[in-house]
Amino acid sequence: MPLYLNDEQTMLRDTTRDFVAEHAPVSHMRKLRDANDATGFSRDLWKSFAEMGFTGILIGEDDGGLGLGHVEAGVVLEEIGRNLSPSPFLATAVAAVEALKGSAQAGRWFPGILAGDTVAALAIDEGAKHRDSVAMKAERSGNGFRLSGRKQFVTHGHIADLIIVAARTAGAAGDANGITLFAVDKGTAGLTAEAERLADSSIAARLAFDNVEVDADAVIGEVDAGRAPLDRLLRAGRTGASAELLGVGGGAMDLTVKYLKERKQFGVTIGSFQALQHRAAHLYSEMEVARAAVLKAQQLLDADDAGADAAVSVAKAMTALATTLSVQEGVQMHGGIGMTDEYDIGFYMKRARVLAEMFGDANFHADRLARAAGY
Repeated sequence: MPLYLNDEQTMLRDTTRDFVAEHAPVSHMRKLRDANDATGFSRDLWKSFAEMGFTGILIGEDDGGLGLGHVEAGVVLEEIGRNLSPSPFLATAVAAVEALKGSAQAGRWFPGILAGDTVAALAIDEGAKHRDSVAMKAERSGNGFRLSGRKQFVTHGHIADLIIVAARTAGAAGDANGITLFAVDKGTAGLTAEAERLADSSIAARLAFDNVEVDADAVIGEVDAGRAPLDRLLRAGRTGASAELLGVGGGAMDLTVKYLKERKQFGVTIGSFQALQHRAAHLYSEMEVARAAVLKAQQLLDADDAGADAAVSVAKAMTALATTLSVQEGVQMHGGIGMTDEYDIGFYMKRARVLAEMFGDANFHADRLARAAGY
C-alpha cells in the first residue's frame, strides 16, 4: 500500500483543513479557556462536524454513515490537532464507534452520534498511567449487573451522554479475559463525576461507580468477552490519538518555520542561521517518519491485517516522540517568549503532553512491542 493519500482522501483533507481552520482555530480554544467553559468544547461546533458528515466516517452505510476508514478519520483528527480544536471526535466518532460496531447498542447510539447530539466518554483507565489492566468489578444483580469502582482520565466524562465502561466480570485484574464492556447512560444512579482541567485546558473526569445498576442490555457484545470490542476501541483510539499528535506536531513545526522566517537578529532573519536550519531539517524528517508510521497503522487497520496491532503501537510511540521534539524545538526557537500567551506555540506543547499520555505513552508502547517480540 502506498504511504500517501489517494485523490479522494486528499480532497477530504483539503475540505477538513479549510473547515477546521475557519470554525475551530487556536483562537477558538483560547476563547473557551478564557471563559472557563465548563463543557470543554462547543456543542454547536460538534453539530457542525455532524453536518459535514465527519461524525459518520467510521459508521457503515447501512447505519447511515459514510462507511469510510481510519485513514479518513485520521485526516480529520490531524486537522483537529493542527488547530488545537476542542472536540469529542476522537472519543466519540472513532473509539466509541469502533467499540459499538456489530453490537445491539449500535442501533441506539449511532443516530445520536451521526446527528452530533451524542457525546461518548471512555472509562478505561484506573491508575496514574494507562495500562492493559481492568480491576473494576461488575457483579450479577437480578437480570443485570452492579458496577463498583473508579475510573480516571475520562475525557468528557462529566458531560457525556454515553459512557463506555470496561469492568471485570471474571478473573483477576491482570487477566486478558473476563472483561465486559458496558454502555452506561449519563445520570445513572450511583455514578458521580469529578471534573478536572488538564494541562491543555481540556476537561477530563474521575468517575466513581457506587453500586451502579445496569440491565443486561447495557452489555456491549458478550459477557466475559469484552476483550474483542475493548481491543477495537483501543486500536482505534491509539491510532486516532497518533493522527491528532501528528497534527499538533505539524502545526507547531509550521509556526516555528514561520517564526524563523520573520524574526530578525543582528539585522538578518534567524532562519538564515545554519544551526537553526539543521534543527528544522531534523525536525521535518522526524515528523515525516512519524507520518508514514501513522498512515501504515491506519491502512492495516482498514485492511483488518494481523500486523495492525503492532503498527498501532509503533505509530503511537513514534508520534509521541516526534511531536514532543516538535513542540520542544518550537519553544526553544521562539525563545522564552514561546511559553507566554502572546504566542500559540506553548499551547501546542501542552496539548502534545496530554495526547502523549492518552492510550499509552511512548514507553508503554515500546514495552508492548518488546513483549510481543519475546523480550
